[in-house]
Amino acid sequence: MKRSGSADLPLHYGYVPKWLAERMAKLGLAVVETIVMDYGKDEVLRRISDPFWFQSLGAVMGMDWHSSGITTSVMGALKRAINPHSQELGIYICGGKGNHSRETPNELIKISERTGLNGTELVRCSKLSAKVDNTAIQDGFQLYTHNFILSDDGKWAVVQQGMSPQSKTARRWKTSVRSWNGRTAAPRFGNFSMQFTRSSGRRLASQWLRNRL
Repeated sequence: MKRSGSADLPLHYGYVPKWLAERMAKLGLAVVETIVMDYGKDEVLRRISDPFWFQSLGAVMGMDWHSSGITTSVMGALKRAINPHSQELGIYICGGKGNHSRETPNELIKISERTGLNGTELVRCSKLSAKVDNTAIQDGFQLYTHNFILSDDGKWAVVQQGMSPQSKTARRWKTSVRSWNGRTAAPRFGNFSMQFTRSSGRRLASQWLRNRL
């Protein structure tokens, strides 16, 4: 397991408008399809666990606020868009915000039955990832979003987020590994925390994605 980064974000409430959610899903699917075709499934997992790239993706998809909602809205849009095409892409997204996060084990077991992966071990990895950030690290952030992203060859990444009512901020954690069997790459650490306006954020995000795609 390698911790690939974290981000501290202002804690905001509310919902993404339906028109924006639909737009985000279409754009997210197009980006993921392009990465899979040009670079492969492993690159999707690597990039989605990169704090800077994830923030840029959210801005390009239309969620260009520096807000806690980027994590939940981007992952929600990607899950709705990618899972119907998982067989072709070889990418699956489990979990989500609140009660959806508790469905992660059941979703992983169903995926393992279709792909032949070790579902029990994947569930264990999911629970351990959540336990580390929620309990082992005593930093005052209570986990409320947990997404487990995996490929059909057993490689996976985790994007999860906790909130701190005292500081009115949310913290997004990212973890990725090469395979569920324990063979991991050397740790790569990163931290993302920045303030920018919506216009400058959109411009920086577009430039970042152009350089990475």
